[in-house]
Amino acid sequence: MPKSTVSLLLALAGSLAFGAEVLAQAPVRYALSFPNAAHHEAQVQVTFSELPTGQPLRVHMARSSPGRYALHEFAKNIYDVQATDAQGRPLALTHPDPYSWTVPAHQGTVQFSYTLYGDRTDGTYAGIDAQHAHLNIPATLAYAAGLEQRPAEVRFDVPADWQVATQLQPTGTTGVYTAPHLQYLMDSPTSLGPQKVRSWQEQGKTIELKVLHDGTDAELDAYAEQTKKIVKEAAAIFGSLPDFDFGRYTFVADYLPQASSDGMEHRNSTSVTNPRPLRNGGALDNLGTVSHEFFHAWNVERIRPRDLEPFRFDQANMSNSLWFAEGFTQYYGDLLLRRSGAYSDARYAAEGLSFLVNDHLNAPGAKRFSPVHMSQQAPFVDAAAAIDPNNRPNTYLSYYTIGGAKALALDLELRQRFKTDLDAFMRTVWQQHGQPQRDYAPARPYSLADLQRILGETTRDTAFAGRFFREHIFGHTLPDFATLLAPAGMVVRKAHAGRPSLGAARLQFSPTNQLTILSATMLGDALYTAGLDRNDQLLKLDGKELKDQKTFDKLLSKHKPGDVVQVEVRSRGQVRTVPVTLQEDAALEVVTAEQAGQQPTAEQLAFRAAWLNGKAK
Repeated sequence: MPKSTVSLLLALAGSLAFGAEVLAQAPVRYALSFPNAAHHEAQVQVTFSELPTGQPLRVHMARSSPGRYALHEFAKNIYDVQATDAQGRPLALTHPDPYSWTVPAHQGTVQFSYTLYGDRTDGTYAGIDAQHAHLNIPATLAYAAGLEQRPAEVRFDVPADWQVATQLQPTGTTGVYTAPHLQYLMDSPTSLGPQKVRSWQEQGKTIELKVLHDGTDAELDAYAEQTKKIVKEAAAIFGSLPDFDFGRYTFVADYLPQASSDGMEHRNSTSVTNPRPLRNGGALDNLGTVSHEFFHAWNVERIRPRDLEPFRFDQANMSNSLWFAEGFTQYYGDLLLRRSGAYSDARYAAEGLSFLVNDHLNAPGAKRFSPVHMSQQAPFVDAAAAIDPNNRPNTYLSYYTIGGAKALALDLELRQRFKTDLDAFMRTVWQQHGQPQRDYAPARPYSLADLQRILGETTRDTAFAGRFFREHIFGHTLPDFATLLAPAGMVVRKAHAGRPSLGAARLQFSPTNQLTILSATMLGDALYTAGLDRNDQLLKLDGKELKDQKTFDKLLSKHKPGDVVQVEVRSRGQVRTVPVTLQEDAALEVVTAEQAGQQPTAEQLAFRAAWLNGKAK
């Protein structure tokens, strides 16, 4: 073959390759408008261009969402679905399954349009009304199979007094934003409305609060100051802030009466929603969500489990590691409130420690199953909807709680036995598996073996690391919290010592004054041992009718733990009397030694200060 011919062919091949690259990068363009916002509707048009002709286009609505693990079937809230070509002429459209549509034939451009209904303002769905639109992107925007690596352009056509809060990248054109690919787009919650903005610089990066609320500017100013302290303390744990992809991190916050209480982490932002305003205690309640979600900027967004990377939008996502991703974050979320000064020692013990210790030690599920097992249950419990009853009171403890309790136990043990702490462990995990990033994703997502290895490195004791994971992560050994907390001058005690109880099952009087067991009774509880269960009605105690809560409490207070009382019950239509042995109320609480009437030693106070005091410079 002549050299000139070879050169020509090579040039042609290079031209074709370049053309294919350009073709692959043609952006997917979205346009959103809200002409019927008062009735919770948005109009969405998606333009897929430069498509290979002769190949059908398959369009999907997501079935799951980053930060959620169950199926949510977002397609149920879209209708009026149409497809046209570039000139607006209708294209044939089929609907092969509940969450997909197919355009069998086209000339390279498909305009796919639909109406979106959304009336839930939280981190999972879409909330649209005349005041605002809070959009979780998987619940909002359709996507096409095979085009996941294309960039996206999103145009918001909104009222003049609405502004945009999002981690999407601004383009310089009002209302137009971009994402590098589908994974980033789907991870980018967006709030539209009359935003109140507070912005500041931290370590050369922009941190911003973009808030919809009906409070005062002074309330928001005070809230921003508290948030700044949280940001500083979180950064102190890891040594620095993450390298946010576009140099900024955004708290996308809706504190409006129509909002649901929720928080959802994202790579360069978090979606926080709550009906409580930033007043009368609401600020501290909302700050707890801010604290938890901001810690996720490291843990789960960049320090990411291998079994969640990449996230799948077309199926439930199961992980072995949510005890760490969510549970350790739960522990640090409360600890940051203490280190930032939002909590006192006493309040931290009551709000943070008591919750973890009581639930972990008293939940039957924690005595039967491991944190890994609890993590694997997320597709069934993480806002998943089902109508059939289950036995989760006896088989499950949230991976938030069980993981948070393990983090507490590990932190205290590291401080007492190894002269190190959980902060050091988290920093090493960050350095090895969080800091290395590639294409807006972790370059080295971790496995459980990685976490065990790093614990061995932190303690310089691989035998301890192996035993901790074997007993507490893969197993279900319960920590001795009373012993672990004692060096910090903290006391674990019965919250209601001596009080008689029927157990932890939920009991409630109906409007017709019937006392009903609302939840499954729990293993070992008085009602469970007596053979009573969900939906059974307690009619009489000691032969006296149970008419209201006051009567029930008065009758129960006449007894002590260990007494056997006769309870008349209606169980599935049958009325019978059963003996029930009362037990002592099992609820536990953590208090400071001072609250328990003890004088902590200087060593205990020093240990407590090293653990709980702020670390930010």
